[in-house]
Amino acid sequence: MRWLRVMSLVLAGAVVAGGCAAPSESSAAAPSKAARVVSVDKVSDRIRDVVIDSPSVGKARVRLLLPIGFEADSHRRWPVLYLLHGADDPDTYKCWTRSTDVAALTAGLPLLVVMPEGGTKGYYSDWFNEGHGGPPAWETFHLLELLQVLERDWRASDHRAVAGLSMGGLGAMLYAAHSPHLFRAAVSFSGVLDTLRTSDWQFPPELWGNRTQQAKIWRQHNPTDRAADLRGISLFVSYGNGNPGPLDATGTSTSAVGGQIERRLAPGNAAFVRRLGELGIPAEIDAYGPGIHNWPYWQRELHRALPGIMRALQT
Repeated sequence: MRWLRVMSLVLAGAVVAGGCAAPSESSAAAPSKAARVVSVDKVSDRIRDVVIDSPSVGKARVRLLLPIGFEADSHRRWPVLYLLHGADDPDTYKCWTRSTDVAALTAGLPLLVVMPEGGTKGYYSDWFNEGHGGPPAWETFHLLELLQVLERDWRASDHRAVAGLSMGGLGAMLYAAHSPHLFRAAVSFSGVLDTLRTSDWQFPPELWGNRTQQAKIWRQHNPTDRAADLRGISLFVSYGNGNPGPLDATGTSTSAVGGQIERRLAPGNAAFVRRLGELGIPAEIDAYGPGIHNWPYWQRELHRALPGIMRALQT
């Protein structure tokens, strides 16, 4: 699989996932001009691909999955689900519709699904850049610029949830922790949920700075350290143990790249879940055991998480 071949770079020291810095916590200055919609492409009856000229990240693409009846009801506002992609996926904003049945799954729901580009290694962060800030500032784009576009042009309501896989799972939990007023639910599928357990992964210094010298910034981007900020948000966390499971191809090796990645992520997920328990913060946990780092599991987990997401959005 092309995606798993790319992800094998992780085992050579590349990063599979990253986090985010809240606009209020980032060293990046506020954008000096507003984001501008460049184009809107009608891909299908429900899918629109939007290109935005962003002061924070440059040209960025967003795939929207519209609810049925969106165009017929021109005054209705719709709850929003952000779906965040993982690292090293060349299709970024297209990958959820490429690799899952999210379109069919949400066809009957009053839900605007937003799948934004976050860079193949953008880490859902406003980058530190040696203290200078500046681009890329993915969190500012997603939670300030894109949010304004969604509310202005696509009738998004203020009922929002965020979910993501791998790098996107980290982004989902940190977006919710940094801006809890924005989200009613946060969901992670095989996410990097304890960044301080990933010392053998080479996060670039431009991201959050030196681990020692900018230790405070690193802790601000560690979901386990930020768990207390998730109180009151509906949470769902799922992950496997990296051993071949029921959704893997027959003959999948225990040494498969996807298995190695999931095994490395499992302890951080477990640490995050323990921290939630210590804080008395409720969460739905699916530590499903056998399963590698791959799309069939994330599709299944989206099915499992969606009822809770919808309950949170409708309250």
